Amino acid sequence: MLRLKRAYEPHAPGDGHRVLVDRLWPRGVSKERLAVDDWIKELAPTTELRRWFGHDPARWLMFQRRYKQELEAHADLVDLLAKQALRGRVTLIFSARDESHNDAVVLAAVVRRRMAAILSSRRRAATSQ
Repeated sequence: MLRLKRAYEPHAPGDGHRVLVDRLWPRGVSKERLAVDDWIKELAPTTELRRWFGHDPARWLMFQRRYKQELEAHADLVDLLAKQALRGRVTLIFSARDESHNDAVVLAAVVRRRMAAILSSRRRAATSQ
């Protein structure tokens, strides 16, 4: 299972494996308070793309396209997150104020698509045996 959560929300036992997916550490949050298990900076948008987007909803569609293209270079990390989420709860931690227009939302969609592909592949393999 894959969930999203803002870095400024309190840690909860039900969060499972917590992964910070921002390139920059969330402002004003200590390591103890954030309590992440992993910080995968490579999955965050490049600094150039992040600055261009600036969380402007008018640029959302183009941001999604460009960010998904960047994520193709990190298919191994997307695959890793997908497999972890299939084994148990994974919570992607992000710091953006806008909970609808941010990189974690795009990343979660990509990871969920990968999860579906893995499950489909497993079902095909099971039925062909």
